[in-house]
Amino acid sequence: MPLTSCRMVPVARPLSLLLAFFLCACAETPPRFTRTPVDQTGVSGGVASFICQATGDPRPKIVWNKKGKKVSNQRFEVIEFDDGSGSVLRIQPLRTPRDEAIYECVASNNVGEISVSTRLTVLREDQIPRGFPTIDMGPQLKVVERTRTATMLCAASGNPDPEITWFKDFLPVDTSNNNGRIKQLRSGALQIEQSEESDQGKYECVATNSAGTRYSAPANLYVRELREVRRVPPRFSIPPTNHEIMPGGSVNITCVAVGSPMPYVKWMLGAEDLTPEDDMPIGRNVLELNDVRQSANYTCVAMSTLGVIEAIAQITVKALPKPPGTPVVTESTATSITLTWDSGNPEPVSYYIIQHKPKNSEEPYKEIDGIATTRYSVAGLSPYSDYEFRVVAVNNIGRGPASEPVLTQTSEQAPSSAPRDVQARMLSSTTILVQWKEPEEPNGQIQGYRVYYTMDPTQHVNNWMKHNVADSQITTIGNLVPQKTYSVKVLAFTSIGDGPLSSDIQVITQTGVPGQPLNFKAEPESETSILLSWTPPRSDTIASYELVYRDGDQGEEVRLINLFSVEKIYT
Repeated sequence: MPLTSCRMVPVARPLSLLLAFFLCACAETPPRFTRTPVDQTGVSGGVASFICQATGDPRPKIVWNKKGKKVSNQRFEVIEFDDGSGSVLRIQPLRTPRDEAIYECVASNNVGEISVSTRLTVLREDQIPRGFPTIDMGPQLKVVERTRTATMLCAASGNPDPEITWFKDFLPVDTSNNNGRIKQLRSGALQIEQSEESDQGKYECVATNSAGTRYSAPANLYVRELREVRRVPPRFSIPPTNHEIMPGGSVNITCVAVGSPMPYVKWMLGAEDLTPEDDMPIGRNVLELNDVRQSANYTCVAMSTLGVIEAIAQITVKALPKPPGTPVVTESTATSITLTWDSGNPEPVSYYIIQHKPKNSEEPYKEIDGIATTRYSVAGLSPYSDYEFRVVAVNNIGRGPASEPVLTQTSEQAPSSAPRDVQARMLSSTTILVQWKEPEEPNGQIQGYRVYYTMDPTQHVNNWMKHNVADSQITTIGNLVPQKTYSVKVLAFTSIGDGPLSSDIQVITQTGVPGQPLNFKAEPESETSILLSWTPPRSDTIASYELVYRDGDQGEEVRLINLFSVEKIYT
């Protein structure tokens, strides 16, 4: 274990040795709080400060947590005590309900760790109860000569009467550790005797009662040398800072300048004076801006007989982002589309949203949000389908308007389903008719179909006989063996490849009723005979023919059987 705190103890030894031995007694102690934060109720837009100090050996490290995580926010500031004994967690400006939480001070060293919790409540202006502290008179900018007495005034009211405390440079003022040189008067004012350069800084008075806590506006105290007679041109001790605000928001811009003689300070907007000529303050000027709708640059001017200086504060009114550029399709597959686009916004964008839906669809857009780059691949699309895409930019104000849409089509793919409703029926003992419907998921332009058939379905389908069909959903297959059972399957194919085969169906080639004879002709051969001729039905094996005729409309019907393809009738 490392040595951290030692005391050197001399040990007597014989004088002849002329040596002094020392024992180092070391002890490590776990952290122990010497000051813990107290629950606090503040006002939205105001300030809250929590104080936490601890001792231990080695000196503990202090960390502030909110909801179990280390605080990290531009409105949260941790100010360390000069002696390393602890820190102050300052939150400004307060926001409700965002800042309402349990805050935790954790003190730890290599011996142990302890923690303490405190609660912050933030009220809106319309929630402030009667009796809540009010600062009736706060401290003002003051310049005092060294060794002279400086008094920073503060008066507050409330019910019950509030207790007044002071902060200097965001740390609590200790009135008990300076030999009575710094003390708080009964009126609440802070009196600093025998002013020193270390007393120079920013002071705030804080009024607290059971209803809550209210902070005054800060005021600077400057300590100058007694014998200082030299003249100093103006300079900005607190230059104005840039601000970003919401549309219609309010902001105060502070500008503090020093010099000898002390300069006058005014605000300007372009060539327009915002500070009245006859009411120009010395040293410090706060510009209050309300209901701000447009971004602008405000100029702080400090002037004395030794010169004029200027500093600019940029007030930026946040706005919704502009629409991104029209997305461009850079890559297309059967199930994905890759898009790129131009941000279209000079200011940073928090993230983008891609909206997509099938072309001409009445359904709402599907959205993919949280996209941090200007390139993205949208997956899970249907093959050979038309889609509409557009992009939306989002900043910390909200989402802006969508870009112009881009229409595109996914690539083809082999069909993912087989032809539907496959049917087969016998046309004759050697010919069957096969018909089907297009697959449910063609995934592209169907280039044709392939009919597989066999008398031995146990063979691999590659060994079956094939029959290609180019542009139809019906075909006949001839030259089959009569009185046999055939298995039939059908698949569809695109330019990419074959789809799956349909389930096989069976059909039996049997002898059936023959079709109608073709090209039937009758020619007179003599006065008493007529020559008849005809062509057999296609793809049929005919055993014989039967002929029916009669003499005139009223004649008796005569039936002749066992005829052939050419026959004579005698009358």
